Amino acid sequence: MQENDRTRPLPPDDSYLRSLTAATERAVRDAEPIGSAHEGAPGDVRGAVRTAARSLDDELVALSHDLHAHPEEAFAEHRSVRAVADLLERHGHSAEIGIGGLATSLVATAGTRGPHIAVLAEYDALPGVGHACGHNIICATATGAFLAAAQVQDRVGGRVSLIGTPAEEGGGGKETMARAGLFDDVDAVIMLHPFTHDIAMHPFLGRRQVEMVFHGVAAHAAAQPFMGRNALDAAVAAYQGVAALRQHLPGSDRVHGIFSDGGARPNVVPERAAVLFYLRSAAPETLRDLAGRIDSIAHGAAAMTGCTVELRWDELPPYLPIRFNHALAGRWAVNQEPVGRTPLPTGVVPEFLTGSTDLGNLSYRMPAIHPMIAVSEPTVALHTREFATASGAPAGDRAVRDGAVGLALTAVDYLADAGLREAVHAEFAAAGGALDVPTYFH
Repeated sequence: MQENDRTRPLPPDDSYLRSLTAATERAVRDAEPIGSAHEGAPGDVRGAVRTAARSLDDELVALSHDLHAHPEEAFAEHRSVRAVADLLERHGHSAEIGIGGLATSLVATAGTRGPHIAVLAEYDALPGVGHACGHNIICATATGAFLAAAQVQDRVGGRVSLIGTPAEEGGGGKETMARAGLFDDVDAVIMLHPFTHDIAMHPFLGRRQVEMVFHGVAAHAAAQPFMGRNALDAAVAAYQGVAALRQHLPGSDRVHGIFSDGGARPNVVPERAAVLFYLRSAAPETLRDLAGRIDSIAHGAAAMTGCTVELRWDELPPYLPIRFNHALAGRWAVNQEPVGRTPLPTGVVPEFLTGSTDLGNLSYRMPAIHPMIAVSEPTVALHTREFATASGAPAGDRAVRDGAVGLALTAVDYLADAGLREAVHAEFAAAGGALDVPTYFH
């Protein structure tokens, strides 16, 4: 290494990323398209939905650009939710803001009885990088889908709602709203997420967080170190214990953490230290098992250093993984064909290229879909400045237009086709039915 190179971190080698991208490209070329055994809504209704959605193109892109230019973080999306409500009002729909205990939530509904499907909007941004997860696109597509589906609601019956869910980025807004009863009479939920590929079903991991707070005994680190019990040693032992655990975890599991407190001064044995971990897993059961193993590591680290440990689990609601609904996802895939997209099945794009979302919590309460829509190059990762740029670029605008059509058609298909509804709910029941989400980890 050259002397002047020591001022910079060693750049990661991208050979694995390049080989992964090449393998994914081959898998995408060979993938079989997803179909649907159900007809959905009548042809004339579907045509009316497409026309209605296309008539909103300019307004939806403008909404997406507005949110992109004025990013607001979790629980502070006041300008964003007002922009959605204003657009709804211009089209004759009243929206209720600030329900379920969240000031930036929103609900608007067309119809009064019968089957009820909700299109979900997210609009929170990330600190420092704005809409690097593309929630401006999520919001605009959901709003457009609701407006287009509402235009034919009286022809298909049932109810369609737009539900604005704040704070997906770590805040768990959907779970807060669900516990307040706002989804109690909703039968199914649909939304989409921007990504690098069009995918009908892509796994998202469940996620819990825990802060291990270790308590020791302070002492002068030079004069009387033998009178101390080092909380930082306990935190370091816990961090190393988690590192040793990783080789024994399933390939889908993830654990990553930081030191949130390491003591005050080097010459004082730290009486307090803390490590914050995120735990992710592909199934509720394996996430619960992972949490138990982390619990054991924390108490072991405390015991070996003579300290105590306080485990602060899930300051905000935990996220469950997404439960797929193939019947509903099949309609989404079919409904993207008219706009020139062919959503991929599972397993084509590597499934470890993923994160977590509070939509998972709803998917264990009712049938749900969370398809991905392409807005960027395959090598661009979510939560980066590059993805934020893509979310406001022409490819993001196309996703807004195409996604609104697909979500609107899927909502109307669900309301119009009793056979589809039966298949959607039979699949949900066969997968285990509704889970008692608030008590699952207790």
